[in-house]
Amino acid sequence: MESISAPMVGREGEQAELAAFVTAAGGGALVLRGETGVGKTSLLGHAAALADAEGHAVVRAAGVEAESELPYAGLHQFLHPLLADAARPDDATQAVLDAVFGRASGDPPSVMALGIAVLGLLSRAAAKQPLLLLLDDGQWLDDASADVCGFVGRRLAGSTTKLLIAVRTDIASPFDTAALPELSIAALTDEDAARLLDRRYPELHGRIRRAVLEQARGNPLALLELPAHLGGRSDGRPLDDLAGQQDLPLPRRLQKLYGARIAALGDQVRAELLMGALDGAGTGAAGGPAPGARYRMRDADEALAAGLLDVEPATGDFTFRHPLVRSAVVQSATPNQRRAAHGALAQIHREHLERRATHLAAATLDPDEAVAGILEAAAGSATRRGGALAAVTWLTRAAELSENHSDGSRRLADAAFVAGHAARLGQAQRLALSGLNPAGADAPAAVLASAYQAFYQDGDVRSTHRQVMAAIEQLRESGTTGPDEVLTRLVTLLLAISQYTGERATWERTHELLASLGDLVTARTRIYSSAWSDVIRHGTGCAGAVERATANLPGQEPWEVTRLAVTAYHLDILSQYRPHLRRVVDRELETGAVASGMVMLHLIMLDQMAAGEWDEAEDTGQRVLDLAVGHGHELFAAQSRAYLAQLAALRGQAGRARDLQAEVDAWARPRGLGFLTQIADAVGATAALSAGDHEAAYLYAIGITPPGTFKPYTYQAPRTLLDLVEAARHTGRAEQARAHALAAHDAGLPEVSPRLALVTHGALAMTAEGEREAAEMFARAESHPDAARFPFELARIRLAHGMRVRRGQGPVAARRFLVPAAEAFERLGAAGWAERARAELRAAGTPPRASTPESAPLTWQERRIADLAACGLTNKEIGKQMHLSPRTVSSHLYRVFPKLGITTRAALRDALTRTEEVPHG
Repeated sequence: MESISAPMVGREGEQAELAAFVTAAGGGALVLRGETGVGKTSLLGHAAALADAEGHAVVRAAGVEAESELPYAGLHQFLHPLLADAARPDDATQAVLDAVFGRASGDPPSVMALGIAVLGLLSRAAAKQPLLLLLDDGQWLDDASADVCGFVGRRLAGSTTKLLIAVRTDIASPFDTAALPELSIAALTDEDAARLLDRRYPELHGRIRRAVLEQARGNPLALLELPAHLGGRSDGRPLDDLAGQQDLPLPRRLQKLYGARIAALGDQVRAELLMGALDGAGTGAAGGPAPGARYRMRDADEALAAGLLDVEPATGDFTFRHPLVRSAVVQSATPNQRRAAHGALAQIHREHLERRATHLAAATLDPDEAVAGILEAAAGSATRRGGALAAVTWLTRAAELSENHSDGSRRLADAAFVAGHAARLGQAQRLALSGLNPAGADAPAAVLASAYQAFYQDGDVRSTHRQVMAAIEQLRESGTTGPDEVLTRLVTLLLAISQYTGERATWERTHELLASLGDLVTARTRIYSSAWSDVIRHGTGCAGAVERATANLPGQEPWEVTRLAVTAYHLDILSQYRPHLRRVVDRELETGAVASGMVMLHLIMLDQMAAGEWDEAEDTGQRVLDLAVGHGHELFAAQSRAYLAQLAALRGQAGRARDLQAEVDAWARPRGLGFLTQIADAVGATAALSAGDHEAAYLYAIGITPPGTFKPYTYQAPRTLLDLVEAARHTGRAEQARAHALAAHDAGLPEVSPRLALVTHGALAMTAEGEREAAEMFARAESHPDAARFPFELARIRLAHGMRVRRGQGPVAARRFLVPAAEAFERLGAAGWAERARAELRAAGTPPRASTPESAPLTWQERRIADLAACGLTNKEIGKQMHLSPRTVSSHLYRVFPKLGITTRAALRDALTRTEEVPHG
């Protein structure tokens, strides 16, 4: 059992706070933040001793700079002791952990899924004994582990687990934005600094004592270490080398001090220390997909005597006395010594791919194809686990170590490609233009990188289409005999660019080029070409191919997952893939393929809109908009605004819809981005229909496609089928409405996707001249097996059905269609459509049900928001507490008011009180 040390000089307040933290009844997290040497490690030790005395189990971990890009390396340090214990996780938790650490195939989990699994594991372990998790040097923890620790730390209340983290203030830390409680550890006051110095060095010479106090500036580590150095001359004056370092930051000066001690050690001891420093000795179990034990330093008593090492009481292992010692060991070694140590460590970790690659990358100086191959394999492993940034580093190094130009160029192109998908577009272009590629800017890989940058950052589709076409033609003329990785990537990018143009001439040039490539185009690429270009003319039969291609999503790279999901969206079968996207999107946004992650968020939002989950869609849309703006992806930012405009139009938020529509149109139209201008026109049609302005809706709809036809390569043409038909009917254009419905049927829309089948049958029913046909088509639409997946479209069809029945069969028969339509619109929050349905119900002699707590109960989230608003909090303040955007809070209140029968915020408190008084049962 660790003994509780005497009170630390000048740290009585911090020790009291740690005592309160450790002995508190519930769980929680706390971050200690301070400069190097201020005493964070000592405070962690004090907390560990307190916890030990209280009967807690203590698990220690530490960030290791060499592993800061190795995904989940830090997390394994925490989990290894728990997994080795008897508290074995359940099967579901074990499967998640196995996927993270590469011990089994399966969906790589999101932060939330992994965080929940970790919380479950901690709960099982803490059931036997309360836990204290200690993390030192948190600034070096890999991002993936830090995100999970942040997620877990915010959710420990009510448990018996505590998390205590120490981070340096002079280095950016992944915990800077973790939203965890913090305790700032400041330098000692002048009085406390003098007390500490006098306690440790009571006989210190007056001049040296003053020099130490002046130079240490209240830093405890400096107060303890400088006297031995400053006292190194018999005349009591400071050593020349330190006196000349007054302008150096204190951590650098202390590191140099340790370097002098290290230099005095024997060669064998210095080699031991270097092995330990490079492998994170004394910081817990090694991490990575196939974790193993760290290097254990041996025969290092000389370093112990020099005050560079301590001994871990529980294991007897040597540990570095302070993180600065570890840094000083590495800095004081020569390049050859570091390479030799890395080489030895690579041999020790030869069974662990990513750890071996980390050391081999640093150990190898000359080209070595075997090492390059190992680094390439490690990059592939990291990419599939969400470590795209680490993959870029390994691929770049693999290119440098390649023995022939072709392999080096290929690996460098791979590095550039992954960097582009990781939202590092500038880095991608630099890699593609590097000296390993003598063809320079005209090389296909360089064109790929520059086109990515111009396309995603600036929305440039015109010049990028020409450049990419030329690069593909160059590869074709070079005599390539089979599918080539760079060629496939260029073709896929060309398809994406063509999709965003939404222009027939561009697509025809693209298809003509693909036809000339023959077998050089992969089967999967041809699926993308069919679904992304014109789903009406080329999409029939693609759904089966997509389902076969997605049979093993977890084993595919993130950009391939997004391409398949985009295809599924065009075919209206995205909902079955959304769970996988949700599992992996956070992982990719953290340390992986950020650009792919943003596409995943767009797809998740679109599926949420289709499924009627409009609040969630709002949050997703705002999240991806913030990400796109932050990463400089103007194309994705405009696309996010377009989708948010569609959502606002559906909800009847005309002003917001018009503002976003105008912003999107002004940015996209001059650039020739038909994909986005079509959405802008669709927003105009939807908003006008919601407001009852059918003439404006018709004008917007025919701007997308003329009635009676579906303009080729016009993505929004089939998606606005109902808008054009309804607008035409309500403006006296029955002939045009009927022609458009028949055109949908003749074009085979029902065979393309379930949603298009639903709206085609609905349009035919709305425009049918005879009641028999109308009844048959309405029945086919409303009984479609997938109709419930599209609640907004289904409600529109039921409303039209009820209106037709009321006029032909009377009000009683109409109610069975009007009531579910009205309820659906209310539930969705489609204000304009809900009012129209209520008007029809009144005309049918059935007043709409009043919004009372009994008939329209508040959801848990609505109730929480209403309570906070009743307490006087603003939407921004409520959003901060509930991790929602202010707009989403406003949308919730928009639905809460009618449910409570009020119209103002001031009436909330009384309305909520009445709700509590309503009897239940």
